[in-house]
Parts: sequence; C-alpha cells; structure tokens
Amino acid sequence: MEDKKKLQLFEQTPIPKAVMTMSIPTILSSLVMVIYNLADTYFVGILNDPIQNAAVTLAAPVLLAFNAVNNLFGVGTSSMMSRALGRKDFDTVRKSSAFGFYCALLCGVLFGTGYTLFRQPLLVLLGALPETMDATAAYLMWTVSCGAVPAILNVVLAYLVRAEGATLHASIGTMSGCLLNILLDPVFILPGGLNMGAAGAGLATFLANCAACLYFFVLLLVRRKSTCVCIRPRMLGWNKAIFLGICGVGIPSAIQNLLNVTGMTVLNNFTASYGSDAVAAMGISQKVSMIPMYIAMGLSQGLMPLVSYNFGSGNISRMKKAVLFATKVSMAFMIVVTVGYYLGAAPLVRLFMKNEAIVACGSRLLRGLCLAQPFLCMDFLAVGVFQACGLGRKSLLFAILRKIVLEIPSLYLWNWILPLYGLAFAQPTAELVLAVAAVIVLLRLFRRLEADKTGIPDT
Repeated sequence: MEDKKKLQLFEQTPIPKAVMTMSIPTILSSLVMVIYNLADTYFVGILNDPIQNAAVTLAAPVLLAFNAVNNLFGVGTSSMMSRALGRKDFDTVRKSSAFGFYCALLCGVLFGTGYTLFRQPLLVLLGALPETMDATAAYLMWTVSCGAVPAILNVVLAYLVRAEGATLHASIGTMSGCLLNILLDPVFILPGGLNMGAAGAGLATFLANCAACLYFFVLLLVRRKSTCVCIRPRMLGWNKAIFLGICGVGIPSAIQNLLNVTGMTVLNNFTASYGSDAVAAMGISQKVSMIPMYIAMGLSQGLMPLVSYNFGSGNISRMKKAVLFATKVSMAFMIVVTVGYYLGAAPLVRLFMKNEAIVACGSRLLRGLCLAQPFLCMDFLAVGVFQACGLGRKSLLFAILRKIVLEIPSLYLWNWILPLYGLAFAQPTAELVLAVAAVIVLLRLFRRLEADKTGIPDT
C-alpha cells in the first residue's frame, strides 16, 4: 500500500479536497449504477409491454435483498478495515478482508440455491400475478439463480478496495460491469437482437456482474504487494474481535436492507392491486427517483473511510468537519433536484414508456416520491457516520424507525386517504421525521466524542 499518500489523504489533505477525492469516484460510480438500473427499465419499456416492465419491477425486492449481504460483509468489513488502518493495525485489515470476502461468497451460493428451491412461493410473495409470473421468473433465473454470487461479490470487493482509500479503483470496477450491462441490454432485450424481453435484461445483468468480479480479481492480483486487501484462503481464520467488529456494523446494516425489501414488497403488493399499468408506473417512478438517491448514497459511501479512519485515530474534529461539509453539499444538490423533478415529472416518465395512461399515473407518483429527496441525504449521511464509527445499534434503530414505525404504516394510511397516488407520500413522511432525528442524534454524538476521545461511546 502506498502508505504516505493514503495517510496524507486521510490525515492532512484539506477537508473539501479530501471529501471530494474520496466521494467523486463513488458518486460517478453511483451515477453509472443509476444508468445501469434504468437501462433495464428503459429497454424493456421500449417493448411497450406493461407485463415485461412489471416483471422487472416485481423482481426488484429480491435484487435489493442482495444488499443485505453486501452491507453485512461490505459495509461491516470496510468499516472494520478503515478503523484498523487509523490505528495502523495492518494485520487486522488483511484478516478482516479475507473474512468478509469468503463469507460473502458463501452467502451468494446460499442465496441463489435458496431462491431456486423455493421459487414458486417467493414469486407469489413478491406480488406476481398469473399474467406476470413467467416473465418475472425468467428475469430472476439469470439475476438470482445464476447471478447471486457475482452480484454480491463485485459489490463487496468494491467496499474492500474503497476501505483503504482506493476509491477510483473501486469505482472503475463497479462502472465496468454497469457499462457492459448497458451495452448488452439492447442486444438481449429488443426484437432487433435476441428478443428475450425481461429474461434478456436478467442475462445482461448476470454477464456484467461476472465482468466486474473479474476486474477486481485482476486488480488484487496486480497490486498484491501494495494492498492490504487480502483474499488468500490462508488468511481466513477465526478471530473473535474481527467477527464482532464486522457483525456489529454489518448485521444492523443487513437488517436495514432486509427492511427495505419488506417495505418495497408491501408497496408492490399495494400497487399490484391496481393492475399491471400501475405497477409499471410505480416502477418507472421509483427508478427515476433513485437517481439523486444513488448520488447521495455515493457521497455517504465515499465519506465513510475518511470518517472511520479519523474516528479510529481519535481526530474527532477532522471527522466532524468532513461530515458537515458533505451535508452542505448534499443538501443543496437535493433541493435543486427536487424542484426539477416536481416540475418535469411527466417528461421524465415519458422517457421510459410512451403509454399515456402510464405517463399520467407515473408523473403523479414521481411528484410525491421526489419530496423525500432533501431529507434522504441527511438520513444517509447519519447512518453512514454510525456505520463508519462502529455504532451499529444506532443505524439499526434508524432502519426500524424508517420502515416498521414510519413508512409501512404510512403506506396503509396514505393509500386509504388517496388510493394508489397516496402511496408516493409514505416515503417523504418517513424521511422527514428521520431527518429531524438524524440532526439531533449527530449533534449529540459529536458532543460526546469531543468530550471523551478515549473510546467509543456507549451505543
């Protein structure tokens, strides 16, 4: 590892430059991932077949469930690694990376096998109706039965590489898979190519994830003498401190994503009762609203190694300045995006589906969903700080508040107040309350850390 250069970035580089150096590659990677996520919707939408579009939407909770494993062994391991780097404990960094990698590999195998064995009841649980069952199953065959392992590993490897400050390499690996997916989508989906519809979108995703994994394996091979990221089997062994350190952050983060899956499944089941047109409209609106969300998430993820390192080294003042700078940048951007989305909702939805009924429905839904954006960035940054500092219980509390206490009950309430269209206001309701809570909790956390720099506060 190029110790001096990386340590200077973590310890001495001016805060705006350090935050941007860590975050811009991650944000760019997130933008490419947005385009990649929209590509399936866009090219399937060209078919002008609501059933094929609904299949991609209904499958989304299963793919989102991958994030539970990604966060357990990606977020958990990267937080452990960066904190160990702050303490100059390089042996723990290597052993943590090996543990995270092989656990992620095992979970990918179990995930793909489990879905394949219980496919039928899972499809029903996702809200697939007889008309959308076959298309949804075809999409999930490639993305889950065949693709769970590469889908999980390429994300976890990006987290491990990013943990030691190599955000550019992490982003290149992620973007390479995303760009390949975009190139393959029209070939596999459209009538001018293989005409596979939703199944073609799944196949393109599978091949793209395999390519991203290959990039990271080659990268680690080439940099094996200069990196602390280690996936050699001989480094894998039982270490209670590493296990507890990774799981202390990773398990709450994984539960958070499982709750996201639960929330999306509930939303899809509500929407499915209004027909396949409504499902397609909601799916397009969600995908469009995810664009700024991924940018905010990219900023939070890029910031995490900087926060973890300075937390581990006890430089709380630098950590606080980095978080405050990121908050100002993210909030200003999200406010501008919200105004643009609200005014341009119909043209944005029309990019993905020319059906005017779906455009009318989707634009109303998008106007509701976009109201959550300014609050989302505050929530992401708060959870990112908790994860970076090893405060897993705080991030778990926010996840439970977001989905179980606030968002899912809001879905029932808003659907009763305003059938279908009210569903879009559940997320803004939850995020507004959480944003207020995030500011309060972060202020208290910084005061406690500055008062006692000798150890991690009680979570």
